[in-house]
Amino acid sequence: MRKIERVYLCGLGALGAMYAARLAATPAVTVRVIADSERIDRYGRDGITVNGEPLTVGYLRPDHVAPPADLVLVAVKHQQLEAAIDAIRPFVASDTIILSLLNGIDSEATIATALARPPLLLAMVVAVDAVREGQAVRFGRLGTIVFGEAESGESCRSAALVDLFTRAGIPHRLSTEMRRDLWWKFMLNVGVNQVSAVLRAPYGTFQRVEAARDLVRRLCREVLAVAAAEGIALGESDIESFFPILEKLDPTMKTSMLQDIEAGRKTEVEMFAGRVMALGQRHGIPTPVNQTLFDLIRTLEASF
Repeated sequence: MRKIERVYLCGLGALGAMYAARLAATPAVTVRVIADSERIDRYGRDGITVNGEPLTVGYLRPDHVAPPADLVLVAVKHQQLEAAIDAIRPFVASDTIILSLLNGIDSEATIATALARPPLLLAMVVAVDAVREGQAVRFGRLGTIVFGEAESGESCRSAALVDLFTRAGIPHRLSTEMRRDLWWKFMLNVGVNQVSAVLRAPYGTFQRVEAARDLVRRLCREVLAVAAAEGIALGESDIESFFPILEKLDPTMKTSMLQDIEAGRKTEVEMFAGRVMALGQRHGIPTPVNQTLFDLIRTLEASF
């Protein structure tokens, strides 16, 4: 079995920094972060800490000459994906594994098309509570990386990832229903992320307040409808399965969308409510709750 030794990462937000730290501490694994000169200078000047420990990794500019990666992890925001694809392009060989940790249901296809690659492994991260404040990242739960082939789940490249994540102590699960799992995570984000952003609600709100949970359910039912039209079978039990996961998260931690709102950054609302609305229009399915959240979040963004 092929062993992954060179890991290049694009995106050093909370998720990227958390996994970079764990991989950098793994014997026989070299971690490099791909970034532009300005970011590299800032990282070198200000440093990044993960749970109080300095993050020690190497850096690559897109114009650097370096061996191709065994694995490229893409951990940027949706609106940064196009730039990230250009940045990783020089370091991708025919046998490089690319794993997208983005939210949503489309990033793998976007990357594969742009780089003229066969279909990528599908992946998502669940049960993570990482937060980045300035140059400091903290987390209580490392989160589980769920991944697999779109059709079968198992392959040589997924076996290589199982080996890497086992060596690194990163929780992981190989899925044989990855398309359905990806839609399940999308539904979770459409519900919890957007409600948290509008209500300025940390995870504790969803643990205590039934009205917040009901609003999540209303958003998610619209995802159920468009998912069925796309051939993905999800049900009410899939919505309810969110809440036991939320109960285990640090009640003071916040979703990525709430972190964006509080920092005055652009959110991923187009990828969440916007995507649900577009699919609703395609299939003639009303999506009024997502339309309302879309309008509210865009209004918040306009006030930055």
